[in-house]
Formats: sequence, structure tokens, C-alpha cells
Amino acid sequence: MCGRYSLRVEMEELLTYYGLIQSSYAYTPRFNIAPGQAITALIDSGEERRLGPLRWGLVPAWASDERIGNKMINARAETVSEKPAFRQSFSRRRCIIPADGYYDWRKDTKQPYRITMKDQSLISFAALYDTWVSPEGNKLHSCTIITTESNELLSTIHDRMPAILPREHHHTWLDRATTDHTDLLPLLMPLPNDLMTAYPVSAMVGNVKNDVPACIEPI
Repeated sequence: MCGRYSLRVEMEELLTYYGLIQSSYAYTPRFNIAPGQAITALIDSGEERRLGPLRWGLVPAWASDERIGNKMINARAETVSEKPAFRQSFSRRRCIIPADGYYDWRKDTKQPYRITMKDQSLISFAALYDTWVSPEGNKLHSCTIITTESNELLSTIHDRMPAILPREHHHTWLDRATTDHTDLLPLLMPLPNDLMTAYPVSAMVGNVKNDVPACIEPI
């Protein structure tokens, strides 16, 4: 699964990596990002591609209660095109969640690991978003990160990993004109072993209040 991650780079690096010229988004680098928080997302509105905040935990437009988002931090790639909570967003409201690493806990020992690209490049999580309107008329923009089966390297830590999009797949994923599932589902495959690395980190990352450089330090 994916329940914690980091994004420590400066805004300039984000803009360069995603081919953006500028952004008015008030971005802050983070070491320990958790569900329920406002997180940085890359969205294509059809008119422009931009960075902005989404709350992590998808609340579908049809939901009667926003608390459903607490259970919607991840969507499984195997069923994302079929489940009522996700299928409309999968067809029309896809986004990217930038990261530079994520955390997962080894099932047998509960030891947390930080997982990154071997070359330390940015990571693009495949994600979905939706807009929910409260009875009072307030809009909530929220998202979920898609997971897939772990590759061989990461399967020793957890049986699921985030679906990570190589740069050459960004356009297809974000393009709202692309709605055919046969074009989209193949993008959600596990990333190859040789592109990734993992190392153990302090248990302090388990506390959402700990958003400090020590979270990413190897032990």
C-alpha cells in the first residue's frame, strides 16, 4: 500500500520536472506526508496543467458523508476501473502525486522502510481525484493513490506498492481525452526492480507529527 511519503524538493525542481513554467501554489517541502492532509498534485484541467492541493483520501462526488475518504487513501489497480467509488474518476479525473520517496512497513517485523528511485529522481504516483460538495455548498477536492502488486525487490517489505508512472507515460495518464481503459490499465504495472532501492528508517516516521529530516535518515 502507500500510506506515507516525502516530497522534499524545491518548487523549481517540480516545475522543471513536469514541464511547467510557473505556479502560484503555496508549496512546502515535507518529510512525512500522511492521509487526511492536503498534498501536492499535478492536474490537467483540459486547458492547463498545474500544481495544486488535494486532500488525501478520496471522497466521491456522490458520497453522503466526507468521512468515507478516511477509507479511500488507496485504490487497487486491478479493480480501479470497476469499483463505483473510482470508475468515474478513472475515466475522467486522473492526476499525479509527486514524491521523492515513500515509506512502508515490513509485515513481519513492522520495521519502516523508505523506498526511492535508485537515481534519486522524482516519483510520480498514479492517482485519481474528485470534487465533493457538502450540504452547505463547500467544495472538497480529494484524491487517492493507486497501488499495484509489488515488484520482487519490494515484495519482501509489502505485497503492494504505489503505481509509479515513468515520464513517458505522464501525458497519456493526465490527458482527459484518454478514456479507454485498455490504454490506461497497462500504465499501472509494477516498476522494475533495478530502478528502485529501499532502506530501513526510524520508527519515528509512524507519528504524523514527526515531519523532520530525521524521518528519511537510514538506520
